[in-house]
Amino acid sequence: MILVSPEQIAAVMALRPVPHSVAELDEQVRVGLPKSALKEGVEHATRSAEERRALLSRIVPEATFKRRRERLSPDESEKTERLARVVATAQYVWDSDDDAREFLNAPHPMLEGRTPLDVAFTELGARRVEELLWKLFYGLPA
Repeated sequence: MILVSPEQIAAVMALRPVPHSVAELDEQVRVGLPKSALKEGVEHATRSAEERRALLSRIVPEATFKRRRERLSPDESEKTERLARVVATAQYVWDSDDDAREFLNAPHPMLEGRTPLDVAFTELGARRVEELLWKLFYGLPA
C-alpha cells in the first residue's frame, strides 16, 4: 500500500502530466519515465554532486544514461519511481527536504548500519525503509 499520494511521488520527479492515481503513475512507469525524472529524483535524494553522480550511475550506468534519447526503460523507470516514493515518504515524515535528505544518507541501526538509500535499491528494501519512516512518524517502536 502506498501511503504517500501519486502527486507527491510525481513532485519528486517533476513529472508532467501529474498522475492523480496509482494506475496513472503505473502507466507512466510502464511506458518509460522521462530521463529528467531520474535527475530530479536523484537531486532530491542527495546532498552533493558526488553523491548525485554515484546514485544516478547505480540506477542507470552513465554511458547508458547518455545514450538514452528521452525515456528510461521500464526497469529503470521502476527504480526511479521507487527512489521517488522513498524520498516523498521521507519528506512527508520529516516535513523538511533537508532533514529527509540527511535521513536517507545516514547509516541507520535498524537497517544494519546501512543508509536508507542503499537499502531501498530493492522493492523489499524500499518497503523496509518506508515501514521505518512510518514507525518514526507515528512514534512506534522501530
